[in-house]
Amino acid sequence: MGRTTQRECGTAGRRGPDKERPAAWSAYGKLVRLFRERAGLTQQALADAIGYSMEQVASVEQGRRPAKAVFTEAAERVLDAGGALRVLQPDVDRAKLPLFFQDFALLEAEAVSRFSYDPMLVPGLLQTEAYARALLEAHFPPLEEDAIEQHLTARLARQSLLTRKNPCVVFSFILEEGALRRAVGGNAVLAEQLAHLRECSRRRNVEIQVMPTRQAAHSGVNGQIVLLETVERRQFVSIEAQGIVNIRSDWDEVSEFWLRYGMLRSQALNTEESARLIERMAGEL
Repeated sequence: MGRTTQRECGTAGRRGPDKERPAAWSAYGKLVRLFRERAGLTQQALADAIGYSMEQVASVEQGRRPAKAVFTEAAERVLDAGGALRVLQPDVDRAKLPLFFQDFALLEAEAVSRFSYDPMLVPGLLQTEAYARALLEAHFPPLEEDAIEQHLTARLARQSLLTRKNPCVVFSFILEEGALRRAVGGNAVLAEQLAHLRECSRRRNVEIQVMPTRQAAHSGVNGQIVLLETVERRQFVSIEAQGIVNIRSDWDEVSEFWLRYGMLRSQALNTEESARLIERMAGEL
């Protein structure tokens, strides 16, 4: 049987009372408190030892604030946690993502290949910090500043997939030319973003193709597609529109999307032509 997952993001980034705090944050915080008390340290003493304020330590322990990787590494060292905090960090980071995206992020973390067609924007895995921040600040209804920072941190953390060694992930990105001309954050931000795309495309496991605007009709005009294959060779297709993610695993459906993606790759510019177009667009800014 196939699996479908759909979630709406009507309240993305808005945390309510304590019961809505992510379980991963609470579990992590309880471990920090356990190790701190075992070490005979007060919150202030731990804060001084790792270079944070007492309020920040208290917030992490209470699950009100997610720990960043630098906090985790410092706490591991001072509290001699033996890797217990480090192993929870991916779950803490994932919980910073909008609710509608978390199921997909779990699958993505298990992927050995990820192929996508992105018609509107540069995908999150390839975004610079400035480009990602501009998108989050444009969200409506507006996100609170804390939510923007949490989503930004989580989005940038996902990019570690690009450099993961074991297992290495193979990436194919097909980006619409129009998406690369959308001046998200202004021309300076876009210029930096285009330069970043060129850097990413030089990685041996990353292939970037551009679908030229002159290709008026093609097999991807109905919207974004992401295809995943996990280490167990399970295959999924994810389709996202306006904060609703639909994940399918039924073989007949997934197979059709793989065929569609193959056609998209043949209709897009090849990697060399795409690189030249990206450089030309950057030079026009």
